[in-house]
Order: sequence, then C-alpha cells, then structure tokens
Amino acid sequence: MKSLRHYLMESARTYRYTIKIAGDVDKNFIELFKYNLTKFDPVKIEEPKTTPIQKSPYGFPDLENESITIIKAEFKYPATEPMIQQVAQQLGYNINKVRVLTTDYEDSINSEADKYANQMDAEDKKALLNTETLEDNGKEASKEYANQYLDRVVPKKPSVFIPYAAKETPTQPNKSKEGINTSSPMSKITRPQRPATGSKKAG
Repeated sequence: MKSLRHYLMESARTYRYTIKIAGDVDKNFIELFKYNLTKFDPVKIEEPKTTPIQKSPYGFPDLENESITIIKAEFKYPATEPMIQQVAQQLGYNINKVRVLTTDYEDSINSEADKYANQMDAEDKKALLNTETLEDNGKEASKEYANQYLDRVVPKKPSVFIPYAAKETPTQPNKSKEGINTSSPMSKITRPQRPATGSKKAG
C-alpha cells in the first residue's frame, strides 16, 4: 500500500520549461547555470543540446547567425523568464540572449511546424506524381518545338498543284562557264563586199 507521502509526491504539480541561450557558451557556464537553477527545486534538468548556427534563430528577432543552446528543465516551483534571465546575468551573460518558454507551448509550436512541413512534402510529392514524366528527357518535345519554329520561319512549297495555261518551261540545270556557248550568232554571217564609192586614195 502506498504511503500518504508517496501519494502527495505523485499529486504534486511540476513546472516544465525550455530555456534557450543564444551564442557560444562554454561548459563551465552551463554547469554554473544549472547549479543556480537548484533554487527552483528541480525534478530534473536535461543535458543541453546545441543547434547549428541559424541565420534567424526562432525567438531572437534581433539576432542573426547564432547557435542556440537548449536546456529542458522540470521544477517543483514556478519560474518566470526574468528570474532565469537574472541567473544568467549574475554569471555575466547578456539577458537579451536568454529566452524561457513552457515546454508544453514549445512542443505545440514544434508539432505545428512539423505538421506544416509534412503537409508541404505530401503536396510536393502529389504534384510530382501528377506530372507526366518524359521518358526521353524531353528530346522529342525539343524536336517538335524546333519543327514548329522552322514551319513559321521557313516557307514551304504549296501543297496544291495548279496547272499552267501554257506548256511549262522545263527546268534546266545550271551549267558551268565552260559549258555555255559565249559566241554570237552574228559572227557566223558572211558579209558582201562594199560597193565602190568612186573615191580615190590620196597618192
């Protein structure tokens, strides 16, 4: 049978917080920071986790390109953000680089973000499946486009044949310069002698 003390301990309310510290913090600072949190009678304080450098870290609108150290803690006594910021300030840290959220609120924010990301992934995959895949990597489409362009730029011969009223002149192939007769027909005519005019040549 459970004792009264055990029942009281089970029914006691605890307060869970997520503490975020922006910037580079060394191991010594973390140990002193966790030690000073004992004033809130911690049930547990998890080991800190540090994120990669983020261009715009969430919760710190005035900061850029900073990593975030996250510490999750559970206390028997409530704490406020100014109280925990004061702990960091006593250790010589900038209070503007310390944020405190209830863990329930932080988890709900992360859950919504994950849900939105998964929804976007599903929509992207659906759009990809609905897109017709070109087996030839678009080569046939590129060829068809080129043919359409040539049809617009280069005129084609008419597809309907219209007969001529007279006999059609046969098409003669071009001849080289050597194969063309360049002599005039007049050069083959024999001219008669000129009539006498009665004039005498000067002696």
